[in-house]
Amino acid sequence: MKEKKTNEGRRSVGRVLRSAGGMLALVLVIAVSCKEGEDFWDSMIPETDKETTTAQVAGYVFRPALAPANEANERQLKVPSGFQVSKFAENMGQPRMMVVSSSGRVYVSDREAGTVTMLMDADGNGMAESSKVVATIKQVHGLSIYNGKIYMVAVNEVYVADMNGDGSLGQPKMLISDLPDGGQHPNRTIGFGPDGMMYLTVGSTCNACAEPNPENATILRANADGSNRKIYAKGLRNTIGFGWHPETGELWGLDHGIDWLGDNEQEEEVNQIKQGADYGWPYIYGNGKYNPADRPKGDTTYQQYLQKTTLPTLTYQAHSAPIGMVFYTGSQFPAEYKNDAFVAMRGSWNRSSPVGYKVVRLHFENGKPVRFDDFLTGFVIDNNRSHFGRLAGLAVHTDGSLLVSDDTNGVIYRISRQP
Repeated sequence: MKEKKTNEGRRSVGRVLRSAGGMLALVLVIAVSCKEGEDFWDSMIPETDKETTTAQVAGYVFRPALAPANEANERQLKVPSGFQVSKFAENMGQPRMMVVSSSGRVYVSDREAGTVTMLMDADGNGMAESSKVVATIKQVHGLSIYNGKIYMVAVNEVYVADMNGDGSLGQPKMLISDLPDGGQHPNRTIGFGPDGMMYLTVGSTCNACAEPNPENATILRANADGSNRKIYAKGLRNTIGFGWHPETGELWGLDHGIDWLGDNEQEEEVNQIKQGADYGWPYIYGNGKYNPADRPKGDTTYQQYLQKTTLPTLTYQAHSAPIGMVFYTGSQFPAEYKNDAFVAMRGSWNRSSPVGYKVVRLHFENGKPVRFDDFLTGFVIDNNRSHFGRLAGLAVHTDGSLLVSDDTNGVIYRISRQP
């Protein structure tokens, strides 16, 4: 669905800065001028470079200090009435993405360690009592289970391995070796659609730029054996969390907004991912706004690029940094949670006060996303000066509980119904 909001696009204020340079706070002011009688905001981002582009933005770096995930801090965690949160596993290093097998084994990636670890809660008490590294792959991140095999994606490679009866893995076999280099966004994810095809997310190498490799800032689709790889959708800065609605089979994903456009820009995007669609990055963002630092190339105007841009269905607070996304298909939660999605918001660094650091529920009605509600909060403490969790992966366990990974304190949390 397209919207044409030329004026809103022209009113967009900001400029992309590619490096914080270690500064804790940054204020950029570019002198603004306009011809007498012209509308001030309309003159800021003209359609072509025959007129002057001027913009002003205040940008900040604020990283809350890391606090321990101890009992006192964990008591600050909040979930809706009727739910409870506990530790499923700890001392996990930097756990990221998770998948759960039909037997209840949980597989967790650690990109920094280059490992995939299997966790098992054999007695069903809500805590994993066994932990075993089952694969070692440099910079492994995204995981998916399909047709009894586990697929693992690193920066440039995709691997597949057999799953043995005891949950261990056979020798990984490389299916793809030439995905684009990572740059700023090396965290690839993988999933298999209702069509049996492999889908891979490939983020941008930069904050905002014209990518020399057309496979960056895309979702790719390939056969299950890695062959016949093609660009499925483009203009996606960094869509890590994605999945197919259980009823409609439609593909949805959450894209990261551009940094250095101010505290409240660019908002994170909920997109219905369609084959052949262009979602606007790096030139168009939000509901049709123009990015002043990156103009469409050649003779293309912003308005012309906007005409072919697919705009988001829904947006969320800028700099929240959505990572994991999973549709709830379990039976433990109340019936109204069925087929809604959960999203792990990793948390901001590029704004004056922290946002994110939580899990949110994305409500779907008639197969379409309509609103967000907080689901797991409380990781930001000390009057917003510290945090004890930046969240990454999500998975629905076979018992219907929700697992959430934190790669800063090495904890996997479990959210369940109260007995």
